[in-house]
This record gives sequence, C-alpha cells and structure tokens, in this order.
Amino acid sequence: MIERLPGAEPMTPEMAALVRLAAAMSSPSEAILADAMRGAAEVADRVAAEEVLLQGYLFVGYPAVLRALAMWRRLVGGPAAAVAPAETREDWAERGAQVCARIYGGAYERLRKNVAGLHPDLERWMVEEGYGKVLGRPGLDLKERELCVVALLAGLPASHQLHSHLRGALNAGAAPEEVDAALELAGMFLRPERLAAARRLWDDVYRRWLERMAASLESAQPESLEGRGGV
Repeated sequence: MIERLPGAEPMTPEMAALVRLAAAMSSPSEAILADAMRGAAEVADRVAAEEVLLQGYLFVGYPAVLRALAMWRRLVGGPAAAVAPAETREDWAERGAQVCARIYGGAYERLRKNVAGLHPDLERWMVEEGYGKVLGRPGLDLKERELCVVALLAGLPASHQLHSHLRGALNAGAAPEEVDAALELAGMFLRPERLAAARRLWDDVYRRWLERMAASLESAQPESLEGRGGV
C-alpha cells in the first residue's frame, strides 16, 4: 500500500463514490450494487455515474449493465442524464487510437499487433468500440474512467487487463495514491485472496513506474562540467 501523508485524502467523496459504484458492478450481489448506487446518487454527478455504469458493458457485458441501469433508473428516475453526440465510426477510430495510445504508452503498437494476431476484427473493435466509442466519450475524464475500470477489474478473473489498466491509470494522469485508493475501495467487495492478487499486480506496476520515473529524471539531468570538458 502507498504511504500517505497523515490526514490526506487521495479522492474526493464524489470520486470515491464513483469508484465504489464501478467496483460493485463486478459483484453478483444486487444488495451491494444497490448500496453503491445510493451512495453515488447522494454525492456524484448524475452524468458521471451513468457513464460509469455504461462503460461497464466492456467488462461485465450487456446483461449485467442492463440490470444495473434498470436498478439505477428505479432509484433516480429518468430519462438518461445525457446522450452522446452523433458520431461516425471514423470519429471513433480516430479518437480510439489516441486514447488507446495514451493508456498503453510504449506498449501501444505491440498491443494492437498482438490483438490483431488473435483476430483483426477484435483489434478494430478494441480501438473503435472500446477506446473510441466508450472510454473516449465525453461525460467522464479519462483518468476517472481508468480508476473506475481498475476497481471493476479487481473483482474479475482478468489479471492481464487489470495489469494494463493499473498502468493505464498512471498514464492517464492518476497519482499512485489514487490508484491505491481505488484498489482499497474495491477491496470492500472482494475476497481476501482476490484483493491480494490485485495488490501484487499493483506492486509490480508501481515498482516499474518508479523505475521509469527514476530513469527519466536521470536522463534529463544536465551533463556535468567535467563531462562537457570543463574544469
């Protein structure tokens, strides 16, 4: 766990409620999901909360999201808080490539090649649908989306995806303390062994992130006078 300054809170109450809502989507318990929804309805922006629910279909599927949105609509009423502007597949492909590249950083080209090797349509859907149409849409900042994805994936048997999105949250601008807090909130709904596995992945991602930061700082240091031929 990341050490925090005494009294410091890594998330606002609204962000914490959104993260809890995302984490609850991987739970089979309707009671847990309903409780997380009530918490989000009290403190979170309605558009943001509905974006958290909508993006869940990428990870838990349409049936689970249909169930969740039906529960949400009974709680807050309708209609939907916002409707995305009309866009084309070309719009999604362009935005998806930008968002996916930001999330995966130096691993972006390798990711696309590997997924295309599984099936070229899957690679296209990943970019257009996953990152262009859903994770890149307005209504919720990318950093916030990634923190919610981390919390949701922590409860699923999807270690490769969790590893990628732990790193992706950092690449999207989340502080390590925020990622750590997202896992802590998700842990409220997880079996101890599931949480332990998620934390092992996070420890590995965080260690590598620190190493990259240290290497980047070292390379940015100006050469010494001696190295430049000075006295």
